[in-house]
Amino acid sequence: RRIASADFPLLLDADALNLLATHPVQAALIARRAAPTLLTPHPAEAARLLATTTDAVQADRVGAALQLAQRFKAHVALKGCGTVIAHPDGRWRINANGNPGLASGGTGDVLSGFIGALLAQGWPADAALCGAVHLHGAAADALVASGAGPVGLAAGELIPVARTLLNRLIAENA
Repeated sequence: RRIASADFPLLLDADALNLLATHPVQAALIARRAAPTLLTPHPAEAARLLATTTDAVQADRVGAALQLAQRFKAHVALKGCGTVIAHPDGRWRINANGNPGLASGGTGDVLSGFIGALLAQGWPADAALCGAVHLHGAAADALVASGAGPVGLAAGELIPVARTLLNRLIAENA
């Protein structure tokens, strides 16, 4: 209950999402939060949260992401080919970068780390989610362009590339 009522952003991924899917009281508490909530499900996690099938989520990825955003009053990144980003106010977009290398173990944890880092720097929740998803995909694309993937791309390889890309963006826009 304390976390659900806390006044700081809350990022939920992996088993936290599975917990929400099986504990309706916790899900209701999360949906009533005043502070921003961010969810980063893959299609199977989204299906569990929506009490449907992965095939149904994949058949309407935008609809599923918007349903999650509205149900939990959250900013949602439905991961996958063309990550769908949906916001509780009904806005949505599709991130077009990234590649199959992001399906390897640990890359979702890296994405969560990027989101958390941007939130900790004071970015608004919607901007932190969009920025992190874009940076995550751009780092994977840069690795593939350099010959390091998508086969065998390791999650840890994303971090230094993303740092370089972010610093380049900051310098270009200073």
